[in-house]
Amino acid sequence: MFTGIIEELGKIRSVSLAGNSGVIAVSASKVLEGTKIGDSIAVNGVCLTVISTERDGFTADVMAETVRRSNLGGLQAGDYVNLERAMAADGRFGGHLVSGHIDGTGTIKAYKREENAVWVTVETKPEIMRLIIEKGSVCIDGISLTVARVQEGSFQVSVIPHTGSETTLLKKRLKDVVNLENDIVGKYVEQLLRPKNSEEPPKKSGGMTMEFLREYL
Repeated sequence: MFTGIIEELGKIRSVSLAGNSGVIAVSASKVLEGTKIGDSIAVNGVCLTVISTERDGFTADVMAETVRRSNLGGLQAGDYVNLERAMAADGRFGGHLVSGHIDGTGTIKAYKREENAVWVTVETKPEIMRLIIEKGSVCIDGISLTVARVQEGSFQVSVIPHTGSETTLLKKRLKDVVNLENDIVGKYVEQLLRPKNSEEPPKKSGGMTMEFLREYL
């Protein structure tokens, strides 16, 4: 598990794919502290397993499902990525519960500065939008952010200067692809409320009732 609080910016050394799977090599420093082979590091929000380490970097396997779901397959040598080690049990929990399992991608639609913050609009698919709620949490390229506004087919977050300087988000261009992970709590609630033996999302109701709970739980 992760928190969505980025520890450092790493730089891609290489992405070696054969088909839709392969190995990614990343230059890093801080996230290497205490890291061993087999440990997890989130790269742009994607939980990857470290398979080798060096003094100034690490490598990790990337499987086909990861390439299909995320933006890792589009990375090139020299690109910067957000890095975070797995959450320590004795540390502060500064963001929100992040699994590192990407639900899909979105694209940067707009930037708008407001005093010291920058509004970022992200466009994405309906299956991700249905779990995006105002003042809820979302993980964008591994960054824990609060949803400020929800629109048809897109949502907005407001990025403070510290987050902007310590992550890749404000360095991206319009139409760049970002990884998205919905709030894990919302995903479990949706699954619990989904009609049994159905792939369809739960239908909206007038409110939570005992009858509703008896039918779907």
